[in-house]
Amino acid sequence: MRKLFPLLSVAVLSSGLTLVWAVEEVTITGEGQCAKCSLKETNFFNNATVTEKDGEKVTYYLTKNAVSKAFHKNICTEPKQVKATGEVKEEQGKKMLNASKIEV
Repeated sequence: MRKLFPLLSVAVLSSGLTLVWAVEEVTITGEGQCAKCSLKETNFFNNATVTEKDGEKVTYYLTKNAVSKAFHKNICTEPKQVKATGEVKEEQGKKMLNASKIEV
Protein backbone atom coordinates (compact mmCIF):
# COMPACT_ATOMS: atom_id res chain seq x y z
CA MET A 1 0.00 0.00 0.00
CA ARG A 2 2.86 2.37 0.80
CA LYS A 3 4.29 1.88 -2.68
CA LEU A 4 0.93 2.30 -4.37
CA PHE A 5 0.15 5.74 -2.94
CA PRO A 6 3.21 7.52 -4.41
CA LEU A 7 2.52 5.96 -7.80
CA LEU A 8 -1.09 7.17 -7.72
CA SER A 9 0.05 10.64 -6.66
CA VAL A 10 2.44 10.90 -9.60
CA ALA A 11 -0.25 9.69 -12.01
CA VAL A 12 -2.78 12.25 -10.77
CA LEU A 13 -0.29 15.12 -10.91
CA SER A 14 0.85 14.13 -14.41
CA SER A 15 -2.70 14.10 -15.75
CA GLY A 16 -3.34 17.57 -14.29
CA LEU A 17 -0.21 18.97 -15.90
CA THR A 18 -1.27 17.58 -19.25
CA LEU A 19 -4.48 19.60 -19.10
CA VAL A 20 -2.54 22.79 -18.34
CA TRP A 21 -0.19 22.22 -21.25
CA ALA A 22 -3.07 21.50 -23.64
CA VAL A 23 -4.23 25.14 -23.56
CA GLU A 24 -2.33 27.00 -26.24
CA GLU A 25 -2.01 30.71 -26.94
CA VAL A 26 -2.72 31.85 -30.48
CA THR A 27 -2.14 35.16 -32.23
CA ILE A 28 -4.80 36.58 -34.51
CA THR A 29 -4.65 39.67 -36.69
CA GLY A 30 -7.64 41.54 -38.00
CA GLU A 31 -9.80 44.58 -37.60
CA GLY A 32 -10.41 45.48 -33.96
CA GLN A 33 -13.90 46.89 -33.42
CA CYS A 34 -16.37 47.65 -30.66
CA ALA A 35 -19.07 44.96 -30.64
CA LYS A 36 -21.64 47.59 -29.62
CA CYS A 37 -20.73 50.67 -31.68
CA SER A 38 -19.28 49.21 -34.89
CA LEU A 39 -20.70 45.70 -35.14
CA LYS A 40 -24.00 46.46 -33.36
CA GLU A 41 -24.08 42.88 -32.05
CA THR A 42 -24.25 43.58 -28.31
CA ASN A 43 -25.86 46.16 -26.07
CA PHE A 44 -22.67 46.64 -24.05
CA PHE A 45 -19.15 47.79 -24.93
CA ASN A 46 -16.90 44.87 -25.83
CA ASN A 47 -13.85 44.34 -28.00
CA ALA A 48 -14.09 42.16 -31.08
CA THR A 49 -11.57 41.26 -33.75
CA VAL A 50 -12.85 40.40 -37.22
CA THR A 51 -10.53 38.18 -39.25
CA GLU A 52 -10.84 36.20 -42.44
CA LYS A 53 -10.32 32.43 -42.55
CA ASP A 54 -10.83 30.37 -45.70
CA GLY A 55 -12.63 33.28 -47.37
CA GLU A 56 -15.15 33.72 -44.54
CA LYS A 57 -15.28 36.40 -41.86
CA VAL A 58 -14.65 35.13 -38.35
CA THR A 59 -15.35 37.30 -35.31
CA TYR A 60 -13.44 36.76 -32.07
CA TYR A 61 -15.04 38.41 -29.03
CA LEU A 62 -12.58 39.33 -26.31
CA THR A 63 -13.40 38.27 -22.78
CA LYS A 64 -13.45 41.11 -20.30
CA ASN A 65 -10.15 41.26 -18.46
CA ALA A 66 -7.65 43.99 -17.59
CA VAL A 67 -5.97 43.80 -21.02
CA SER A 68 -9.17 44.13 -23.06
CA LYS A 69 -10.64 46.85 -20.82
CA ALA A 70 -7.49 48.98 -21.08
CA PHE A 71 -7.38 48.56 -24.86
CA HIS A 72 -11.04 49.33 -25.61
CA LYS A 73 -10.50 53.10 -25.90
CA ASN A 74 -8.30 52.46 -28.96
CA ILE A 75 -11.08 50.88 -31.04
CA CYS A 76 -14.38 52.20 -29.67
CA THR A 77 -14.65 55.23 -31.94
CA GLU A 78 -13.07 53.73 -35.07
CA PRO A 79 -11.93 50.25 -36.16
CA LYS A 80 -8.17 49.61 -36.35
CA GLN A 81 -5.92 46.78 -37.47
CA VAL A 82 -4.86 44.84 -34.37
CA LYS A 83 -2.82 41.82 -33.37
CA ALA A 84 -4.19 39.97 -30.33
CA THR A 85 -2.62 37.07 -28.47
CA GLY A 86 -4.45 34.79 -26.05
CA GLU A 87 -6.37 31.58 -25.50
CA VAL A 88 -9.41 30.84 -27.69
CA LYS A 89 -12.46 28.87 -26.62
CA GLU A 90 -15.97 28.61 -27.97
CA GLU A 91 -18.98 29.71 -25.89
CA GLN A 92 -22.55 29.61 -27.16
CA GLY A 93 -21.35 29.32 -30.74
CA LYS A 94 -19.02 32.35 -30.50
CA LYS A 95 -15.24 32.35 -30.50
CA MET A 96 -13.98 33.96 -27.28
CA LEU A 97 -10.40 35.19 -26.97
CA ASN A 98 -8.98 35.67 -23.49
CA ALA A 99 -6.34 38.22 -24.51
CA SER A 100 -2.98 38.40 -22.80
CA LYS A 101 -1.65 41.01 -25.24
CA ILE A 102 -3.19 43.38 -27.82
CA GLU A 103 -1.26 45.66 -30.20
CA VAL A 104 -2.32 48.23 -32.80
